[in-house]
Amino acid sequence: MRRPTLYYIRHGETDWNAESRLQGQRDIALNALGRSQATQCGQILHDLMAREGRIPADFDYVASPLIRARTTMELVRTALGLDPLTYRVDARLQEMSFGRWEGFTYSDVMKNDGDTLAARERDKWRFAPPGGESYQQLTQRVGEWYATVERDSVVAAHGGTARALMVHLGVAPPEQAPHGTIDQGVVYVFAGDQMARYG
Repeated sequence: MRRPTLYYIRHGETDWNAESRLQGQRDIALNALGRSQATQCGQILHDLMAREGRIPADFDYVASPLIRARTTMELVRTALGLDPLTYRVDARLQEMSFGRWEGFTYSDVMKNDGDTLAARERDKWRFAPPGGESYQQLTQRVGEWYATVERDSVVAAHGGTARALMVHLGVAPPEQAPHGTIDQGVVYVFAGDQMARYG
């Protein structure tokens, strides 16, 4: 049986992204560039759907509950000519928790917790920050969400959840996926065990 295809969008930029702060599950709003990136993703999606002979109503729409992902979804839906508020939210799509490191830059963490950060670089897949979660744990909850997906879907979530999907769907192995770049203003299409990038 064919797996549902996911049209996956990482939320647009926030001020914390611009400052290279670890956001994790902190609820940080999009900045002006982030709003523009979200609208751009809606336009990319519109073109992809038209190329495939499909319409926006053909898809399910689901977002992480964090405001940066919800706002991204609402701007995407507006660009597609849909009611911006008619989509589902699923907590399993939240970004991975960075625990006590949230709000800090990597430079801050290096100064205050350098030995622990070094351990993360040795095994990024299994490492959990103090009070946070690992990619391995994140992949389990994202996999539980994916098991509920019944049709092709547009998803607005986070960089970490995209990397977890890469492992769950067999796009990349655990040792590689945590190091992959997931950009803003881009639509990623997960189809089977392949991932394509548009934008």
